[in-house]
Amino acid sequence: MAHWRDAIGDGAASWFLHAERNIFLVYELCDTDKKGYLNREDLKMAVVMLFGYKPSKSETNMLMDQAQAKDSPGVCIEMFMCLMGKKLSSDDHYQQTRQIFNTFDVNCHGFLKLEDFRTAFSRVAPRLPERTVLEAFRLADQDSDGHVSFRDFECVISYGQANS
Repeated sequence: MAHWRDAIGDGAASWFLHAERNIFLVYELCDTDKKGYLNREDLKMAVVMLFGYKPSKSETNMLMDQAQAKDSPGVCIEMFMCLMGKKLSSDDHYQQTRQIFNTFDVNCHGFLKLEDFRTAFSRVAPRLPERTVLEAFRLADQDSDGHVSFRDFECVISYGQANS
C-alpha cells in the first residue's frame, strides 16, 4: 500500500531537481560577461535572485571565502552550485514548510480543505489511492474541524522529517 509520506518525498525530490536547475540558470544570468566566474557584485545579485534578499557585507565575504579557489578571481560554477545547494538545503525548515503549505492552499484561504489535499496529491502522485489521501488529511486535521491550519500542517511535516 502506498503511503502519503512517500508522495511528499517524491515531491521534495522533484523540488530539489528544480532548485538545481534554477541555481544553474541564475549563475548563467549573473555571469553577465561570460567570464566563467562570479565576482562579488555578481554573487550578491545571484543571492538576491535565489533567496530574495541582498546579502550583508559579512555574508558576502563569507560566501566568497568559502567558494573562491586560490588562483581564481571569483566563484566558479561548481563552487557556486555546491554553495547555493548547501544554502538551500539548510534554509529555514519553516520557510520550506510554508512554501509547501502555500502550494497546497491554491485558493489562499490560509487553511487546507480535503479538496486542497486531493488537488495537490493528484499533481505529485496521481496514482495515489483516495483512501491514502483521506488518511493524510485526517492525520493533518488534528482537531477534526475539516480544516488543516498551517500549525497542523507544520506538525505533520515536522513529524515526517524527524522520522525519515
